[in-house]
Amino acid sequence: MGSFRKALTDVTLFPYWLDNPLDPAPLDHLVGRADAELLIVGGGFTGLWTSILAKQADPNRDVVIIEAGKVGHGASGRPGGIVSTSVMHGLSNAKRIFPTDLTALEKLGKINLDGWAKTIADNGIDADVEWSGEMTVAVASSHLEGLREEFELAQEYGHDAVLLGRDDTRKQLNSPTFEGAVWARDRSGTVHPAKLAWGLKRLARQLGVRIYEHTRMIKVEDVGSALEIVTAEGRIKAPKVLFATNAWSAGHKNIRRRVITSRDRVLATEPLTNEQMSRIGWENRQGVYDTRTQLNYMRLTKDNRIVYGGHVDYHFNNNVDPPQALQIENYERLAGYFFKTFPQLGDIKFTHAWSGPIDLTMRLAVHFQRYYGGKGLYVGGYTGFGVTASRFGAAMGLDLIDGKDNPSLELDFARTMPNWVPPEPARWIGAKLTMYALNDVDEKGGWRKAWIGLCQRLGFPI
Repeated sequence: MGSFRKALTDVTLFPYWLDNPLDPAPLDHLVGRADAELLIVGGGFTGLWTSILAKQADPNRDVVIIEAGKVGHGASGRPGGIVSTSVMHGLSNAKRIFPTDLTALEKLGKINLDGWAKTIADNGIDADVEWSGEMTVAVASSHLEGLREEFELAQEYGHDAVLLGRDDTRKQLNSPTFEGAVWARDRSGTVHPAKLAWGLKRLARQLGVRIYEHTRMIKVEDVGSALEIVTAEGRIKAPKVLFATNAWSAGHKNIRRRVITSRDRVLATEPLTNEQMSRIGWENRQGVYDTRTQLNYMRLTKDNRIVYGGHVDYHFNNNVDPPQALQIENYERLAGYFFKTFPQLGDIKFTHAWSGPIDLTMRLAVHFQRYYGGKGLYVGGYTGFGVTASRFGAAMGLDLIDGKDNPSLELDFARTMPNWVPPEPARWIGAKLTMYALNDVDEKGGWRKAWIGLCQRLGFPI
């Protein structure tokens, strides 16, 4: 672990994306009483997109967002920032959970991505978008069959994808662990997530959305025709409330019966020199996922840092702010995966390390939970793949809470919810055992493989 600790010596335990002078000053918090036609709880991607879509559809609609901290400083300011058309955590997962919806979901995903891109371009949101594609890389020869199946599925649904052998994969991104890849080249790439959130915040305000930051929801009161949200220093009343609370699962006590708060870890390197870049290639700058059971993802920033994430964990009782997040030892295993992937970068150092909450469900994809007689709606469950899918979730959630006649809401994905998850302490015991097995199952197999197989047969999305 010595070399890993050396690379982590001067690391800042804060998200690279948010450590930026462009981070706007906080807005005022709510004081006193207020009213809204549509109240959105949560100022991340889902909340921002919901407010924008609502105002674009009806400029006179009174829309308010309340955010517990600062806009974009929750899950939306912490991901890898890989852009995709998928609204269901990838083609294979969509086929697993909604095979009869798959054709419609693929169409909806492409429409969503195009709308996402158009909003950014039309409104001058500078979010470092690069349309470089996304690449799934096999890290063992035994993974190549699954990789080919993914490629054939992508071809079947009209994606511009190519299947690469080991040599061609390493020409794209040189790692001794890569045995092959599928490179999807259309409607995918990378984005700076915090800049995106700040740009959407600006757009929402231009459209007339009122945003209150540092305004945490304390409780919800059902007052008949409306809900009243109580905050530390105020109350806000609205006939419709959309809970865009992601892994925090706030809004109703039953949300957590279907949502687990897991966390992944992320590292950002110092900017690579031209000589260091020449060691790894990566001229096409794709966003990359590997095929480890406990997957890692990686991408380049505008100034050629490598952002490298993975190593998901769970903390008792859905803890969204565990003390381990601020312990540098918590990132050593991930640093080890990084240097195994890129041993030729042994002279690189990390500048930032962070972890972030992920709203994990049994279907790994967005879902909708209705409460308070339909006046309240929770939208979440992206499982870390919400950078673009959050716009889709916002659009569907807005139509649901407004009672719109949208044929897409008749599809299985909109009418169903993820399976129930066991309560504590069974949740913690099962999650810790599973995470422990996932860390080494690809290398060690044995009981770990048997346990993961049992989880899969029980329907857990591994």
